Amino acid sequence: MLHRFAGVALAPALALACALFFGFVPPTRAWEAAGNDDHVPRAAAKLAPAQDAAVLEAQGVIAREFGQEALRNVQLDLIKSADQNDVFEYEATKGRLTVHGSSAVALCSGFYQYIKRNHLGIASWSGNRLDLAHGWPDAALERESSPYRYRYYLNVVTYGYTMPYWTWDRWQREIDWMALHGVNMPLSLVATEAIGERVWKKLGLTQKEIDAYYTGPAYLPWERMGNIAGLDGPLAPDWNESQIALEHKILDRERALGMYPVAQGFAGFVPTQLERLHPGIKLSSMAWAGFSKQYRNHILPPDSPLFSKIGSLTIKEWEAEFGKVRFFLSDSFNEMHIPASTEAAKDALLKRYGAAIYRSIRDGDPDAVWVMQGWMFGYMRDVWTKDSLRSLLSEVPDDKMLILDEAMDYNANFWRNGMDRDVYDGFWGKQWIGGYIPNMGGKTAFTGVLDFYAHAGSDALASKNRGNLVGLGMAPEGIENNEAIYELISDTFWQSGPIDLDAWIANYSFARYGAQDDDIAKAWHLLIESSYGSFVDHPRFIWQLEPGSSRSSIRPDEKVIEAAEHFLAASGRLKANPLYRDDAIEVVAMAAGIRADQLIKQATKLYEAHDFSRGRASADRAFAILGDLDRLLASHPNLQLKNWADSARAYGATPSEKDHDERDAKMLITLWGRNGEIDDYSSRMWSGLIGGYYIPRWRMYFENLAGAHNDIRAWEKQWVRSAAVDQPQPFPDPMEAAGNILAHLRDKTPE
Repeated sequence: MLHRFAGVALAPALALACALFFGFVPPTRAWEAAGNDDHVPRAAAKLAPAQDAAVLEAQGVIAREFGQEALRNVQLDLIKSADQNDVFEYEATKGRLTVHGSSAVALCSGFYQYIKRNHLGIASWSGNRLDLAHGWPDAALERESSPYRYRYYLNVVTYGYTMPYWTWDRWQREIDWMALHGVNMPLSLVATEAIGERVWKKLGLTQKEIDAYYTGPAYLPWERMGNIAGLDGPLAPDWNESQIALEHKILDRERALGMYPVAQGFAGFVPTQLERLHPGIKLSSMAWAGFSKQYRNHILPPDSPLFSKIGSLTIKEWEAEFGKVRFFLSDSFNEMHIPASTEAAKDALLKRYGAAIYRSIRDGDPDAVWVMQGWMFGYMRDVWTKDSLRSLLSEVPDDKMLILDEAMDYNANFWRNGMDRDVYDGFWGKQWIGGYIPNMGGKTAFTGVLDFYAHAGSDALASKNRGNLVGLGMAPEGIENNEAIYELISDTFWQSGPIDLDAWIANYSFARYGAQDDDIAKAWHLLIESSYGSFVDHPRFIWQLEPGSSRSSIRPDEKVIEAAEHFLAASGRLKANPLYRDDAIEVVAMAAGIRADQLIKQATKLYEAHDFSRGRASADRAFAILGDLDRLLASHPNLQLKNWADSARAYGATPSEKDHDERDAKMLITLWGRNGEIDDYSSRMWSGLIGGYYIPRWRMYFENLAGAHNDIRAWEKQWVRSAAVDQPQPFPDPMEAAGNILAHLRDKTPE
């Protein structure tokens, strides 16, 4: 994420010099220097100075994200909350901003809500903006109390689709983003394998046996959930050591901010090499997604004495290294069928598994809470009947279970199979968190019903099956895309009622771009009527799919092209704003993707009809659009294959490790498996991927239809193995290029 400031933003040294010159007092002590607390809101009750550590942490977030100058004339203090839920207050008078909060996260959120609501700026993955040209505008006292004790963030597979090669610098920026956006319950799974290695060694496995069990870094999430084992492994010799050091930094910062990190627990999955040490154990092979037996994971039976031993040892080893963690995630049957022959046998088995998992957690730490993802309850409703889920939960105390009902958007907008809270009677008294999966696989195309996200949280609060609802959250499979959705959801963390979407869009645009603009407003409303008014499970263009696919999953709505035209109409007024330029590039990319989709489909029909001349003309027009799009995206900070490949290579200590990690990363976003088991699941609109991967294989496909014999699968595997990454030359003026691309879209409509 780039640090971009439209207003005044001084480097720390310069800010300090100004502070000394102007007699600036550190902001958290400004009221003491003045000898009074006139600017402390009446509802605030200051806590003891010993708790100033939280204030210092909040200051650190603000300074890192917006510059040291953002703390000038700002007072931060802790206050007590009336219950277990966070609260913040802010007030600004005579150029002075006062923020009070019940935690460091609440302080960060209060500051961030003030700057957004007063159109001063925004913090996002593509960049930050803060305009301090006119200081802090007056604002009457605002007080917000979150209706949610926990505001959850991340998905197990985000650690594959986005985060496998993150360094501390990138993690620090994400934790800052979390704090500003009100997140206080992050999933924290780094170093899971390091703890696992210690457990397996204590059980008697050799290093060679352990190495054979683990996947490459990008595939570790699916190892943790029991879906696969050994794919593209082993891990580098120093991987676990580096992850231990990284997780210490992550947990230290999250805890200092008052967050509640969720660690990885044991769900029953073990290396088959345990059979050498325990010949009598009966492991079940878990099939998933068509992977061969070579890459299947195996699960212990719940009545095995090893289950509790391994589970409790996992928690003890984790807490011995990292300190006490209250929440442990364990998922035994994620997207997998339960090994039982009848419904009665299945429910009985689930009851035993629930008891075994809880017992292993309790034995490891009596205070710990079992956290479980609820994705499969809606995704596999035929498997997870009411009786089945109730059986799994039946042996677990209500206060020792936390269910992540993370797919409410899928329930409402895609599966349309009823909310889990209604189907499962509010989860029978168990604690649960409502939430969403706004992204699958890190796909970058626009999708998601913004109007739904504006009211879904308040709907859950008002539901007759609310039960023991304790939180709201978002569990995207991949991030750094569709940023408006995450801003909207995080704003609902502080609201008991629905958000007025029209007013929210207007405020979001002003905060992000620094001005009110009729064309921008029109563009956003067109997007809400099209891409952001529809929910697509796997939003992929046909040109991102294996050649020969008959249909894309993205609706060819002309309103997207119209939205792009309005967006670019504001270029003369807003092009100096980097966030405007980034968003304009993305909107034009969506429009270009739609037109290229239509041309590819047209070319396919013509080739199949042996009209090769006209087919080639349509294909060439599509490739020209995609080629221009490839260059245009080279000017976007996040949408580049080079970023992904470079981050993977940076983790390797030797040339062979660098090559391995890059292959691991490239395979995940293309073949997803050595033989394309989950082909093109993680489609990205990335510069370098479009020109280097998508276009060439479609060219080969059309050549084959005309009589050639290209082996496309062999070429795909070679591309994955190659260390070369296509790096297109960016346009000198991206906005001018975007305008030219858009004009060509109108000229190149399908026949």
